[in-house]
Amino acid sequence: MAGVRVVGVIDLKDGTAVHAVRGERERYRPLGDPLSLARRFRLEELYVADLDAIVGAGDNDVVVRALAREARVMVDAGVGEPLRAQALLDLGVHRVVVGTETLADADGLDRLLPEAVLSVDLRDGRTLSPDPRLAGLPALDAVSLLHRHGLREVIVLDLARVGSGAGPDVAAIAEIHAAFPRLELLAGGGVRDAADLRALADAGAAGALVGTALHRGVKLR
Repeated sequence: MAGVRVVGVIDLKDGTAVHAVRGERERYRPLGDPLSLARRFRLEELYVADLDAIVGAGDNDVVVRALAREARVMVDAGVGEPLRAQALLDLGVHRVVVGTETLADADGLDRLLPEAVLSVDLRDGRTLSPDPRLAGLPALDAVSLLHRHGLREVIVLDLARVGSGAGPDVAAIAEIHAAFPRLELLAGGGVRDAADLRALADAGAAGALVGTALHRGVKLR
């Protein structure tokens, strides 16, 4: 899709790529070798979620380093401190994702900009966060609270839509784009086909995170 970035999603657990479904991690099932998956995608960009790091159960740094040789990689590894962010960049990662799901303090984002990509992690349109100022906010309100100088790119990721076939939340993207037209928005969760990508582009998205549709071999361009 011309003008719309398609970012392939690889979720990692115990060194293996797994298929994410609605953010219900107990239901995630193995897909196989992450490198083989990345090569099958044939995309310039990958979004990698290190599920072990996100829940504080180790990391998949060896795999992340290998994936960073295959494409431009952005990684969500539950980062909250600059030292861990730098360690990921040293692996060859292009951008470090800071997700609200693990962001203990909204003000901590300042220590990680401008290198970080913010991910507003949602479930059914409400923000997930241990910070009570963020928890439960609609996406636009969360972006408003977290918006500051140096923030250039925001992922809007509704975990309830991931692997669901429900389609992306186009309305949320349009609302955020109208309020913050200079932000590059990436939509995550529910992208099914090229029609969804067109709808997101029309709403102001710069691109989309795509997992299940790629696994199923759907043609997006």
